[in-house]
Amino acid sequence: MTVLVALPVLLPLAAAGLTLALGGYADVQRLLGLLVLGAIIADAAALLYLADTAGPVVLQMGAWPAPFGITLIADRLSALLLLVSSVVTFAVLIYSIGQRITDYGREASSTTFHPMYLMLCAGVSLAYLTGDLFNLFVAFEIMLSSSYVLITRRTKAERVRAGMTYTIVSLASSLLFITMIALVYASTGTVNLADLGQKVHELPNGLQTALALLVVIVFGVKAAMVPLHFWLPDSYPTAPAPVTAVFAGLLTKVGIYALIRTQTLVFAHSPSWKLMLGIALITMIVGALGALAQNDLNRLLSFLLVSHIGYMLFGLGVYDVLGLTGVILYVVHHITVQATLFLVSGLITRHTGTVALTRMGGLAKAAPPIGVLFALPALSLAGVPPFSGFVAKLALLQSGVGAGTISAYLVTATAVLTSLLSLYAMARVWTRAFWGQVKAPVPDPDPTDELVVGTASSSRPMVAATGVLVAASVIIAALAGPLAGISERAAADLMHEDTYRSAVLGGERHG
Repeated sequence: MTVLVALPVLLPLAAAGLTLALGGYADVQRLLGLLVLGAIIADAAALLYLADTAGPVVLQMGAWPAPFGITLIADRLSALLLLVSSVVTFAVLIYSIGQRITDYGREASSTTFHPMYLMLCAGVSLAYLTGDLFNLFVAFEIMLSSSYVLITRRTKAERVRAGMTYTIVSLASSLLFITMIALVYASTGTVNLADLGQKVHELPNGLQTALALLVVIVFGVKAAMVPLHFWLPDSYPTAPAPVTAVFAGLLTKVGIYALIRTQTLVFAHSPSWKLMLGIALITMIVGALGALAQNDLNRLLSFLLVSHIGYMLFGLGVYDVLGLTGVILYVVHHITVQATLFLVSGLITRHTGTVALTRMGGLAKAAPPIGVLFALPALSLAGVPPFSGFVAKLALLQSGVGAGTISAYLVTATAVLTSLLSLYAMARVWTRAFWGQVKAPVPDPDPTDELVVGTASSSRPMVAATGVLVAASVIIAALAGPLAGISERAAADLMHEDTYRSAVLGGERHG
């Protein structure tokens, strides 16, 4: 069964090459992409079942034993996030196909979108499944190269500038990343995560601290935590809705995943990690206040994305099983909800022709389904019960109260305040975009670019794909009990890393 670990990486890579070669056959491209992502969903579900019942599933590439070869490993955490991410990428691809057929016709093919989208999916899968730092770097570079192409397709100067901001910041963090890998390898002689968990602890305390902080900075840029978030609000809002949705749903969460994995497996921290709690508090507040200052819908959602990264850092800062359980639940919730909101934003923009909230109005009358599709994930993002956001936040708040420290109490209170600010921000969007008189759509300012807006209509596949993600968030809330159980077991694995380490260094699957 170990071959299942390689398929989420190999299938989209192979399909990317095929879709590039079949650039003149639009329907074949679309069908191939959907089949591959559907296969990855089934594969991820099987990996989650195996990891939860029998222990981590490990593949040593080329039969080279760890720590000398390339290790791919699916444990409870990586398999769960892979499954949720695959569902999101599948739904976003349906949305994108529906949008392209509506705008350009069924026969119009794309020589870049499908290959780059599948490459992005391969990079995300590799980031979750890799067992060493260098291939984690490779995964981020695959995501960077494909995401830059996706941002700048059929575009104008404004989006190229935004794409350059994203690329320059990502390249700078990549330079830090490769420097960090070099320092780690020079200090320990290995880049295998399981092996590092043993050898880093033999280093002097000062060197351990310096390496841990460097890792926080590298992945903090990727995760858009404050004050390393400045690139995100200027980069995401300019891209087409499907691209923005998959970026917002996945890329920052991959950064969070890398941060969780390294800070639990490689570096040791005492409970109530004050540095991370402080970063979490600042991230929550800065993101929420930034959202309230926005009139641009996409920028508002981007700042809320930054704010809610703080919740994930909060659970990591508490650093116990309950806190990490809350982090995992929150990542699962946020992947689906944030991607959904950006897809809904795309539907809104197609109807109104603008992202300016002050130029919208009356969508509840003009397009009632969009109102429903917005309301449910908006309430979930704000943490209103019984939605998935409430379930995740409840676990985090319980962990903060249970930590018993002043810093944890302060961040817990900030988390409650940020939830109220998020609810207020979502209420502003509702009152300005959905209430009031119906306004005429603003004409498309640039009909030649990838973004077609102001049509006052949306195709059924676009609405259906958004509905799939809304349904997914509702299912997450409905299955809160089993999901919390898996998340708690995954968190326990993170706190007792011997299971991961023995599975990798033993070269076998262990339960």
